[in-house]
Amino acid sequence: MATHDDLTPMAPWREIRVTDADWDAADPALLGTMLTDLHLIRAFEEKVLQLAAQGLVHGPAHSSIGQEGGAVGSIRPLRSSDHINGSHRGHHQFLAKSLAHLADAMSPRAAFDEPVRELMQKTLAEICGLAQGYCKGRGGSMHLRWLEAGNLGTNAIVGGGAPLAAGSAWAHRHAGTSDVAVNYLGDGAINIGSVLESMNLAAAWKLPLCFFIENNVYAVSTHVDEVTAEPRLSSRGLAFGIPSWKVDGMNPLAVHLAMEEALDVMRNGGGPTIIEADCYRFFHQNGALPGSAFGYRSKEEEAGWRARDPLDMVAAKMQQRQLIGEEEVAALRRRCLALMDEVASTLIEDAGNGKSRIVPTLWPPAEFRDVGIRGDLSEFDGVRFEELESFTGAIIPDQKYITTVADVMQRRMSQDSRIVIMGEDIHRLKGGTNGATRGLADQFPDRVLGTPISENAFCGLAGGIAMDGRFLPVVELMYPDFLWVAADQIFNQIAKARHMFGGESAVPLVMRMKVAMGTGYGSQHSMDPAGIFATSVGWRIVAPSTPFDYVGLMNSALLCRDPVLVIEHVDLYNGKGPAPAEDFDYFIPLGKAKVVRPGSAMTILTYSAMVAPTLAAIEESGIDAEVIDLRSLDRAGLDWETIEASVRKTNNVLIVEQGSIGTSYGGMLADEAQRRLFDWLDQPIQRVHGGEASPSISKALEAAACANKDDVADGLRRVMRDQGRLLAAE
Repeated sequence: MATHDDLTPMAPWREIRVTDADWDAADPALLGTMLTDLHLIRAFEEKVLQLAAQGLVHGPAHSSIGQEGGAVGSIRPLRSSDHINGSHRGHHQFLAKSLAHLADAMSPRAAFDEPVRELMQKTLAEICGLAQGYCKGRGGSMHLRWLEAGNLGTNAIVGGGAPLAAGSAWAHRHAGTSDVAVNYLGDGAINIGSVLESMNLAAAWKLPLCFFIENNVYAVSTHVDEVTAEPRLSSRGLAFGIPSWKVDGMNPLAVHLAMEEALDVMRNGGGPTIIEADCYRFFHQNGALPGSAFGYRSKEEEAGWRARDPLDMVAAKMQQRQLIGEEEVAALRRRCLALMDEVASTLIEDAGNGKSRIVPTLWPPAEFRDVGIRGDLSEFDGVRFEELESFTGAIIPDQKYITTVADVMQRRMSQDSRIVIMGEDIHRLKGGTNGATRGLADQFPDRVLGTPISENAFCGLAGGIAMDGRFLPVVELMYPDFLWVAADQIFNQIAKARHMFGGESAVPLVMRMKVAMGTGYGSQHSMDPAGIFATSVGWRIVAPSTPFDYVGLMNSALLCRDPVLVIEHVDLYNGKGPAPAEDFDYFIPLGKAKVVRPGSAMTILTYSAMVAPTLAAIEESGIDAEVIDLRSLDRAGLDWETIEASVRKTNNVLIVEQGSIGTSYGGMLADEAQRRLFDWLDQPIQRVHGGEASPSISKALEAAACANKDDVADGLRRVMRDQGRLLAAE
């Protein structure tokens, strides 16, 4: 008969409760500070709901009324240099962290000073969408960021902030500090893949990151018991070896003690922690009605939780110790309400007919719409730009492309200690699966990070590092198709962060992707990512076609303060071309195309591995076509000056790309070019591209799916025929 041994988890899982003795031992200044924070946050949230009920908050108003105790209790033990981020319901955490940044202690008897008033005004202005808000009105209720106070930015994607917080935690540890990061998430987020991936990564890398779970029982209207067999959500830590605490989130002192214990673990190198705080939002997911008004909660349940209001609890405990009187608590409440009335009065005016409106002059101007999608590239002022034709350094005429990829990164990492690279297997196999990181792990072992197979987590972690600002992450996705796994972090987070948070928050990040068409890896390993990234505002895109250009464009990608995608191609890796022998310090401008073959019959726009087959097809055809290697592919990077000068001469355009028409880059480019260049075109823009289906494993079907030199030749003949200019052979 089989025997059974009970297995012991690697990390402890505890529930922490406070006693009257703990309340008696608590520092009076701490209790007074927590009471003041609680009342300020409550008054703020009530004002938000009041304005929302008047139609003055455009968009959601996710109030945290009832949940303030968890935020105040967990944040007061933190430093200003510790970082937090949270979810769509994050006003209380943002305010608690900001108040703690402004003052180590807050007296419940003192008048509020100007910094507190400014905090309340700017936060309310942001929620109303006004220009004086922390994100200039773009973030609203769900996107609040004030990095100086340690607020990384709240997040409207459920679970989306966990990988970003992991990046902040990595930056703290790598910088040699004892600072920590705290990711606030709800019971709905605990089952999200990005959260679980981040827990695993944080545990594996011993990152100082606290996953603070606000278990308020309902994800909108769905009860936690409906979606998980284990509703004690802190149990998730057992699977990853993370020390975990369960605590009454309505009790600020209990939360405070739990956070102090968690901080002791994190600040001393013990890795991540989990705190689950049981709490309750007094209102519905959004707006000023209780959940019972929508039928998913009972009034009796709501009354039971309201009887445990953290404001009343702290006040009662302080009164028991004769630290404050009932009238002083009431006076504190009146001062908080008066402060919010005064703050709101600066934003709202009488519109007549008994109605109010936002002061019109406070709205952001319409022309601010696109400002800050990306930076202004002022970081390139004074750098040395080079082209192969003007380069005076020594050249290796036939260097392997993949060797240059590794060489330029070695040079940059030796010159810039901020650079850290990460990806799957990049620290093994003599430089990853293709040799792109050859030798780097040996030379920079603490800056070459072999990641778990969890693209959403490590791409988001890189985004968090970039938004922190102290380090420069370079991410390798083994295949572009994997971007779909990490799409939230790549497109919802990294791409939108600068613009969403007001236009001034740089996001310096480089992402490398290799296109593997022609290698037999099939439908899920062969896409060209250019079309997907070009339609996601916020990314810059470069696609070098020669080793020389790779050096200059990678240097520019690393200098740029925006996220940059660097597209590589396996067909280029083993090819050869001119490359610098020693000088790896020049730049090629972002947004500068190159005429690689002058001609007069037509203008061909292409990039990456299709440049060489295009040139070969032209030479075989005898057609005098002009070929432009686009090099920069994002909307802001398209070199319309060079393209227009060519089209004015040739009056015809052929766009050449290799990949599927379904995720095509050429569709966007053709639309833009047709409208810009219409007056100089003799015919509609023509295109060469792959088939509708993704490449298959079959060698024959893969060849049919991808555009090649013969397809380019057909495109050349088509353009000539449609002009009525037949070739001699025809």
